[in-house]
Amino acid sequence: MKHFIKFENLALAEKLINQAKEYKKNPLINKELGSGKILGLLFFNPSLRTRLSTYKAAKNLGIDVVILSAGNDSWQIETESGTIMNGAKAEHIKDAINMFNNYCDLIGIRCFPELKNQIKDYREEIINNFLKYSKIPVINLESSTLHPLQSLADMITINEEKKSTPKLGLCWAEHIKALPQSVANSFAQWSLGLNYELHIFQPQGFELSEEFTKGAIIHNNLNELNKMDFIYFKNWSSYKEYGKIGPNDNKWQVKLKDIGSAKIMHCLPVRRNLEVFDELLDSENSLINQQAENRIYATQSVLSYLLENGKN
Repeated sequence: MKHFIKFENLALAEKLINQAKEYKKNPLINKELGSGKILGLLFFNPSLRTRLSTYKAAKNLGIDVVILSAGNDSWQIETESGTIMNGAKAEHIKDAINMFNNYCDLIGIRCFPELKNQIKDYREEIINNFLKYSKIPVINLESSTLHPLQSLADMITINEEKKSTPKLGLCWAEHIKALPQSVANSFAQWSLGLNYELHIFQPQGFELSEEFTKGAIIHNNLNELNKMDFIYFKNWSSYKEYGKIGPNDNKWQVKLKDIGSAKIMHCLPVRRNLEVFDELLDSENSLINQQAENRIYATQSVLSYLLENGKN
């Protein structure tokens, strides 16, 4: 059984990127591929781009889509094994997964971390329960530690724009809330997996897990930022002091004059003029809308791959 959970290998990544670029040229080229198939989407957390782009990608392939928000238009779902279910949660995750097995041909899951217990979050209990009990392909729509569909869309965007050997900068940005490390982890994993030169710019104490960043060049200041070809702005909370919010002292706010000729990236949503200034997001260097559009074709590429290979 094949799933889409993380970066797997260079060959598959390149195949998915190339297929996505073909879908972008002709989105309906395989409009019958998913005829008679149902994609179930289960969201434990809010979504805008992921929900819309996944729906659009599925419809481009002829797949019907069922979207559920856990606890709103489904029962609240208990995820702990062996628990006595005498509280508000009426359905166990094992039973919910079996219903998806019965009713759907593919399933997508979105589940954020709580950012309270590093070991628990990085254990990826929800995703791993689906991998354990699912009899259909599982797609990670963003989990506690990774956001592979976003990173695939990012790599498609870079591929469309890139020089032969681009320098990628992943730059920590200020924020008022504690955010997951998932987007940053994934961007590092995919960048390094595709053999790109990756620089990570971050305050002291905001190093990501080495599981995802081994091989990256780490900076604790912005001195080399203007040498990058692409700069990906993203906030993440501390991995070491798990869930800690970073400094909001304006020292990590970047202006247009600071970036040289670099292309600007962000996964959205973005808190304008806190994480990234308008002058960057709205400049001719900005790729944020291109990234968002490429979420459709990234997802379409993954869905077609799983339809053709998922149960092999």
